[in-house]
Amino acid sequence: MTILHVSTPVSWRGGEQQVAYLATALQAMGINQVVLCPQGSVLAARMMEASIPVATFEKRGPFDFELARKIFRLSKGKPFDIIHCHDSHAHSAAVVAAAHYGVKSPIIISRRVDFPVSSNPLSRWKYNHPSIRRIICVSKTISDITAPAIKDVSKLAVVHSGIDLHKYDQHSGARKLISELGLNEKTKIVGNLSALADHKDYPTFIRTAARVIAIDPSVHFIIAGKGKEEKRIAKMINDLKLHANVHMLGFREDIVEVMQSLDIFLITSVTEGLGTIVLEAFAAGVPVVATRAGGIPEMVEDGVTGLLAPIGDADALAAATMRILNDPELGKQLANNASQRVREFSYQATAEKTLMIYRTFYP
Repeated sequence: MTILHVSTPVSWRGGEQQVAYLATALQAMGINQVVLCPQGSVLAARMMEASIPVATFEKRGPFDFELARKIFRLSKGKPFDIIHCHDSHAHSAAVVAAAHYGVKSPIIISRRVDFPVSSNPLSRWKYNHPSIRRIICVSKTISDITAPAIKDVSKLAVVHSGIDLHKYDQHSGARKLISELGLNEKTKIVGNLSALADHKDYPTFIRTAARVIAIDPSVHFIIAGKGKEEKRIAKMINDLKLHANVHMLGFREDIVEVMQSLDIFLITSVTEGLGTIVLEAFAAGVPVVATRAGGIPEMVEDGVTGLLAPIGDADALAAATMRILNDPELGKQLANNASQRVREFSYQATAEKTLMIYRTFYP
């Protein structure tokens, strides 16, 4: 069996990490594969470092025929057993390769976004093209949202994303951010390590921080990430005069150390396919406060593996945050329960479930 993975982003976010995890795990299982991604992309570099075959294309915009032609050229001679598309633009290109260039390989697509498929004819056509054999949704919520646009709902499957649990095997007990920010060693730190994108709703995160700081000025908040919302978030922090307690750290490679510095992980997303950064908090032993966005409730069971609040409700999020800060035993219990739950979400388990889907076509 040989798989062609197609991914179109140049940057590195959660979706690209999932492609890398999947390809790495399949390589360990002896599956042949090629990762097709843009020239100069982070994914291309990381796959080459891992000795996973890479093909590249020049990205000219959200979509052009060059990617479809590239899929066609790669498929000539010995067609791939499966083409797995990991984002919407990859999906479009693969369907064009099938419809226009006659590529016969079954197409599997991964869907990670928690909004409905567009009602425009092109979107409905590409989701229901006969070459599409499975639509792998990262949560049941995404499957339910996608289903109304799909003529044959038996093509929908749910495979939760996973993380590298072994990253958290060792914990020295050191809190890197305490020394980095010059804080007292007893300071409580609440943080989020998500990209600075509009759907992450950092304004609600900051409003939550303002409410908590008004109650307890000793609490500090961190935001570790980059994105288009950076200037807006920085302005809001300054306008609310929170700069002494709310710290923007930028993009961090040291996710494990940053996560293990936190007392609470707070995520305030409006939409979320699954939200694998929550799993990182679970694995790090950090109690979670989250909104009921997208697939988050499939990980965070309210009062058991974390605390949930309505989307956009800074008062409820602040109350949940204070509840854990004021009750360390509750935080410890939530974290302990979450550490058991996260064992179901290893990236190896994700790859095994994905391989089972592949094998329904090529046993």
